[in-house]
Parts: sequence; structure tokens; C-alpha cells
Amino acid sequence: MSLFEQAGMIALRRLDPEAAHKAALWGLKAGLAALPGAVTSPRLATTIAGLAMPNPVGLAAGFDKNAEAVPQLVRAGFGFIEVGAATPRPQPGNPKPRLFRLTEDRAVINRFGFNNEGMDEIGARLAQARLGAGTLAVPVGLNLGANKDSTDRAADFATVLSACGNSIDFATVNVSSPNTEKLRDLQGPEALEALLAGVLDARRGLGRQVPIVLKIAPDLTDTEIGEIAEVARKAGVDGVIATNTTLDREGLKSAHRDEKGGLSGRPLFEKSTRVLAKLSRHLGNDIPLIGVGGIASALDAYTKIRAGASAVQLYSAMVYQGLSLAPRIATGLDELLACDGYDSVADAVGTGRNEWL
Repeated sequence: MSLFEQAGMIALRRLDPEAAHKAALWGLKAGLAALPGAVTSPRLATTIAGLAMPNPVGLAAGFDKNAEAVPQLVRAGFGFIEVGAATPRPQPGNPKPRLFRLTEDRAVINRFGFNNEGMDEIGARLAQARLGAGTLAVPVGLNLGANKDSTDRAADFATVLSACGNSIDFATVNVSSPNTEKLRDLQGPEALEALLAGVLDARRGLGRQVPIVLKIAPDLTDTEIGEIAEVARKAGVDGVIATNTTLDREGLKSAHRDEKGGLSGRPLFEKSTRVLAKLSRHLGNDIPLIGVGGIASALDAYTKIRAGASAVQLYSAMVYQGLSLAPRIATGLDELLACDGYDSVADAVGTGRNEWL
């Protein structure tokens, strides 16, 4: 991390967390952040669901909810990025305060509730980013969400895909956020099967095969993990992200530990990695997995890959380590792969899965 970035991080930590988030996005758009471009090597380059990525280190949804900084983020060192979540209609989300730093735990709790400017505004920005760049440097995905007051939440996911699908490289079906009441009920086998059928039907209407990825919660039983794996295989999704934030608060030290919302960051690492490994055992090589939850170093990313992930995503750790964390992790991951004699990321996927079962 450069001295300039360190100074910026100190300044941001003096602000309210949500204000700091907005300031970070403003600084990124204003050109204040170093943008090294894609970090890559023959070992790091990989292809997932037909998408070529210079490295397997991605940005998770939530950082750029409204697709404001896509041109900058695709040059920030990530191998792919995900924006959103987008809902059919704009919505303000839950009352503030709704974002909390748990510094002692290197964690974050949020209860945003899918605050976003709606699919029309977000879709227009995504289309403009693609038009302005010609071909974007890395794949850009959109996290699909449902309006809180929707009478048919399952249909909302298909609606957003239909509106934005021609401006994205992949779409994530997010039924695992804990901050929209009863949204996680859609992870049940029958509800999930029907929801995915609707989304895949909407994809057929696009005229192009946009990869569909499912994002699941970490707070699942072994039986539920098996059921989701079976539904994912039967539906023919192109990937699964494991995992979203957790409702668990075990072992936290921060004064904010009892705030309602989803917990992300370091305390999520073990739980999310176990879910990832169990899902990998069910799916094998049939469906690629993306590991999320508590990644703060190259070794963390490597651990997720060895547990069964073909790629990983970051977000919360950047609150404490800055945007430059992504290229640092990619570079360190390349060194770890070389040290263990792997010629590619794909060669390392799942090699340590049994350690988490």
C-alpha cells in the first residue's frame, strides 16, 4: 500500500462508514486511486463459464451498487467485477445507520436492504461503460435483486436480467442477502427451482448466453447444501458463489457485534470455506464455484481455491487494506501457485478440499 493510499485510508476511517464508502467511490471516479490494470500471468489467467479472466481475484457485489465506477474498477487489478444488487424499481433500503465497522474483528456488519437506483439507471450506466470502452478489460457481472415490497420477488430477478442482460457478462441470482425479509426463503428447493427457471427463461429472451450464477448463504445445514447443489445442477446454472454474509455472531469482540444485519470479513472465513468445500464435494467439476468470505491475503485466496473455488471475490477486507489489496493478492497468489508447482489456477482447485470436510 502506498503512502498516499495509507493517508487516504486514515482519512476515510474518520468518517461514518457509509459516508466513507461514498467518499471512496467519489475518489475512485475522480482519479485519485492508482489503477494498475489487469494483473496476470500464465498461471493466473483462467476461464470460468466461458469468461476469460486475467486472474481469479474478483470484486464482490455491494461496493459499486449503482455501477458508478465501472470504467475505473475494471482497471483496478481485479480479474472480474460484480456490481449491484439491482432491483426493478429504485429503493432507499433500510434506515440509517446501516453499516458498521468491527475493527477489532476485521469485520463489517451491514443491513443496507438492497438500496439502489433501480435497473433502468444501473442498466444505462452499464451500457454506457461498455459503449465507451468497446471491450471491457475484465468481465463485468450484475447482482440481481428483488424489491422489498414486491408481490412476486422471484419474478423480479428475471425482470432485472431482461432489462440489463445485454450489457453484462454474467448475472448473479442473489437469494441469500439477510437484509430483505424472507428473501432467504427462496433458497428452498421448490422455490429456488421455480426462480431459476424464470431467470433462465428470461436469458433465452436475450438472444445471448449470459452465464447465470447463484449466490448462497453460509448459514445452511448440510442437507440444505446438498439440496441447493442438486437444484443448481438440475437447473443448469453456470456457477455458484459461496457465500454471502452471515447472521452468526460467535466470537466477536467489537462493540457493534450485536447490530442486526449480515456479517462479513475475517470471522466469516472459516464458515464460508466449509460451505464452499461441502458444495464442491457435491458438485465436483460440474459447476464452477466462486469463494467469498473473509479473504484478506493471497494465502486466504489460495485456501479458498484449494477448498474448491475456481475464483474468489473480495470486499470487506478492502475497508481495512484499501483498493490495492486486489493486485497484491493476485501477485501473491501467483507466487503461491508457482511455489507448489502448479501451472495454472485450475490445477489447484479442490486439492485441499478434504481439509474442510
